[in-house]
Amino acid sequence: MSGNVSEIASGNGASGGGSKAGSRLLKGTVSLGYIAASFALLIALWWGAAALSGVSEALFPTPAGALAGLWEIICDGSLTEHIIFSMYRFFAGFLTAVAAAVILGLVFGWFTPLWRLANPVVQLLRPISPIAWMPFIVLAFGIGDIPAIVIIFIAAFFPVFLSTVAGVRSVPEIYLKVADNFGVGRIEIFWKIIFPAAFSQIVSGVHLALGTAWVFLVCGEMVGAQSGLGYLIIDARNNLRNDILAADIAVIGLIGFLLNAGIALIEKRFLKRWGLA
Repeated sequence: MSGNVSEIASGNGASGGGSKAGSRLLKGTVSLGYIAASFALLIALWWGAAALSGVSEALFPTPAGALAGLWEIICDGSLTEHIIFSMYRFFAGFLTAVAAAVILGLVFGWFTPLWRLANPVVQLLRPISPIAWMPFIVLAFGIGDIPAIVIIFIAAFFPVFLSTVAGVRSVPEIYLKVADNFGVGRIEIFWKIIFPAAFSQIVSGVHLALGTAWVFLVCGEMVGAQSGLGYLIIDARNNLRNDILAADIAVIGLIGFLLNAGIALIEKRFLKRWGLA
């Protein structure tokens, strides 16, 4: 009898696991279907706009023209080269900004007098467009990688910093009292209590910063670089290659989409690890 019960229980467990796996697979398939339908609709609208505009394809390329231009820059290797330069600048500026913003945000959020002192200056600097600093950055660092990296750093820093400060300041007081009662050290409080509790707000800031930094990377490369996806836009415009220009814009959008998906995946992993998902 006990053997039958255990068999039924194991069978129910396997059935439950199978149904969960099937449910996840179904959700993933539906999600991919929506993504594919969304991109198909965008391409159809683009094609319709190009066809109805009455403008020469040399000026307003169709998706087919952009695809031909994309294939050209893939075959000659220039696209790969520009992507490598852009990704190096992006990750150098973005990861540095996120690390600095999270560390400083934890400190400023924890020490209230320090945040009250810094807040007016932060609110003064935050609305200034990173591109406004470009003349000074180019004067200081010249033309090359550094100006674009600094622009990305500025663009990414404030959203993450402010989100981290807000997340730390919104941690329930009861968490800290319980930690204090158990004699938890300051460093452990930061890593095991404050950071996980503020993580969702920090990631919201990272999501916002990623989009902003990617936009300003392209702007920075259009102004102060001789390589990268932003520079490729200027080069294609100067050579009247709007098909390559359109292809480059599509690549910029696709990479931004993939970066955002990557951040979402990392967020899920951390939330699952801390039991918050």
